[in-house]
Amino acid sequence: MFERVCTTDDVWVGELIAFDVASRKIILINVEDKFHAYDAQCPHQDQSLCEGSLEGTVLTCPAHQWQFDVTTGLGVNPTGCKLKAYALKIEADEIYVDAEQTPEKPKQHEPSHEHHQ
Repeated sequence: MFERVCTTDDVWVGELIAFDVASRKIILINVEDKFHAYDAQCPHQDQSLCEGSLEGTVLTCPAHQWQFDVTTGLGVNPTGCKLKAYALKIEADEIYVDAEQTPEKPKQHEPSHEHHQ
């Protein structure tokens, strides 16, 4: 269920802010006026990302310097890891996050593997 977190004016471009949503700590990040919601725990040893540094699109965990591309959630250093993303929607400048579901990805057409005779 979507829960109101804040307004778009509350999270400035290049900023990340922690919020509690459905008993979970999430971070809300604004990159070039595009908002992203992730679990506030780094996948490496569950360290907090609330005090992480954001440079451009790269979020660095303060504990062990793991880095993530916040536009995708994918690990930059090291690769092969990713942040847990949450669904987010904006209605009339109000930001809502659903800590129970992940964001919808655009459906991609997959080639058929059927053999036609």
